[in-house]
Amino acid sequence: MQLSLFDAGDYYQFPTELLDYTEHFLSEEKATRLEKKLIETVPWKQRTQKIYDKEVLTPRLTAWYGDHDKSYHLGGNDFSVNAWTPDLLGLKFKIQKLTGHQFNSVLLNFYRDGNDSVAWHRDKESELGNRPVIASVSFGQVRNFDFRKMDNHQNKYSLPLQHGSLLVMKGDLQRQWEHRIAKSGQQMKPRINLTFRQIREL
Repeated sequence: MQLSLFDAGDYYQFPTELLDYTEHFLSEEKATRLEKKLIETVPWKQRTQKIYDKEVLTPRLTAWYGDHDKSYHLGGNDFSVNAWTPDLLGLKFKIQKLTGHQFNSVLLNFYRDGNDSVAWHRDKESELGNRPVIASVSFGQVRNFDFRKMDNHQNKYSLPLQHGSLLVMKGDLQRQWEHRIAKSGQQMKPRINLTFRQIREL
């Protein structure tokens, strides 16, 4: 059974020490302005990934921004990052002030419609550290962010990420839980997600 993360009637309670959620992190006006600007100005690319020895196109568009305009090595792949824009830098400082955590890069994901998705996974690369803090800002179409426990896939939750919201993943979340944005058969408008990270030099 799919459970709503914040429904008090649910039997299970998601561990709150693993998540912080701020629904109105940005005003609707500012979020809408930033969404439009990101769609129009970011150099979006569709990457390939290897699945069972086969190269397939990732079902979404992505872009990296970060410190020093250099390449990052993450999960066995090298990523060339773009220099911070004033808007992204402003968001970074706002999140850092709220959370007390520092970030040196941000991965942008562009979900063009309901066919775009990201499969079950954990952000567990060694470059992110042992218990990474990842701050996720969402724009546009509300999509469900699903979680499931690694050792019990029946233990599953879903959080609708609102336009202008901030979700902070922390603690042992990446060790014990997987997450995804599933494909949808319903009509979906574009959605952009920004995940701010601290990538270590190895």
